[in-house]
Amino acid sequence: MGFPWQRLLDVAFFAAAVWLQWRLAEWLPAALAVRDSERVRRRLVQLWRVSALWMGLSAAYVVLLAFPWMPKWQWADWARGLAMLWVLVTGGLFAAVWLVRRSPAFDPSRRRLLAAGATAAPALFAGFGALLERNRFGVVEQRIAFPGLPRDLDGLRIVQLTDIHLGPFLEETELRRVVAMANELRPHLAVVTGDLITGRAGRLSDCLRILAGLEADAGVYGCLGNHEMVARCEARAKREGAALGIEFLRQEARRIRFGGSSLNLAGVDYQRMWRPYLVGAETLLAPGAFNLLLSHNPDVFPVAAGQGWHLTLAGHTHGGQLTLGILQQYINVARLFTDYVYGLYRRGPAAIYVSRGIGTVAVPARLGAPPEIALIQLCAT
Repeated sequence: MGFPWQRLLDVAFFAAAVWLQWRLAEWLPAALAVRDSERVRRRLVQLWRVSALWMGLSAAYVVLLAFPWMPKWQWADWARGLAMLWVLVTGGLFAAVWLVRRSPAFDPSRRRLLAAGATAAPALFAGFGALLERNRFGVVEQRIAFPGLPRDLDGLRIVQLTDIHLGPFLEETELRRVVAMANELRPHLAVVTGDLITGRAGRLSDCLRILAGLEADAGVYGCLGNHEMVARCEARAKREGAALGIEFLRQEARRIRFGGSSLNLAGVDYQRMWRPYLVGAETLLAPGAFNLLLSHNPDVFPVAAGQGWHLTLAGHTHGGQLTLGILQQYINVARLFTDYVYGLYRRGPAAIYVSRGIGTVAVPARLGAPPEIALIQLCAT
């Protein structure tokens, strides 16, 4: 087997991380004026050089994971994920040290306090995101009004779970708690919009078994995400899901009756970016019915609205997962790829709701984007 090119981006990230941590080992003692304390200086240098070694080992683990014979160890996944989180939160420290090094007017009497704060802050942010925010599951209720909504669909409650990523960063006990919380909402319909697992299909059956505990009057439906595509388990997910009472719609639609009104529910597999979206999906529309589309990727929304879908439910972005709020704007990696990061968006009479989802990927933390169970309620205008 040749070089695992799909891991090249991760390796580049960790290579840059090694350089960053090594530079901090050199810069931090000098920038924060701790030369007068040899013990403090030595400890700081040791801390950041150990951190650089940690990044290097994480890069090696990332490369090895590309090979089928390489086992996945939960402790190693956590070590790699925390390494990525550490790099992200120390990026701000790197910028601060760079500025201090170039500010001769900085008051030296304050540098010792800054040294302690600058060293502790990354650990505090990482700890909060990994230990508290990551598992702070909550219910987010969203009422969406539609002109001409059929009478018997007025007040319809839809529970949406997405981006579960069952694995080292989300255990079965936590997913069972999410399912129990969803059932307490007594939904008419439950939907799952992709990314049941992360990378490999080893936990797929476990995830489906727990999701089978979802309770809704009209049943449980879903679509599949990019991680099912990467793991090549889309057909397996549909087959095992059907045996457990979960119907994953793969370029398919189902007509569901609520009293005298009809809801046309359709689902598509993950729509790859920079390719034509929803090719052929217009054939799944049902004239005279309320048309609801399940799509993991929210970028499809302009096309879905143009085709005539009344509502699209999506995930994929995790609401940014690590989000920084500045001047009422939210900064996160997801904004580099899509305009539809989180919440309700409208385009004429059409709407999309993008959920923050349940699990995490890459780093075992959330900051500013807590996990959510979405409760969508349709209402007439």
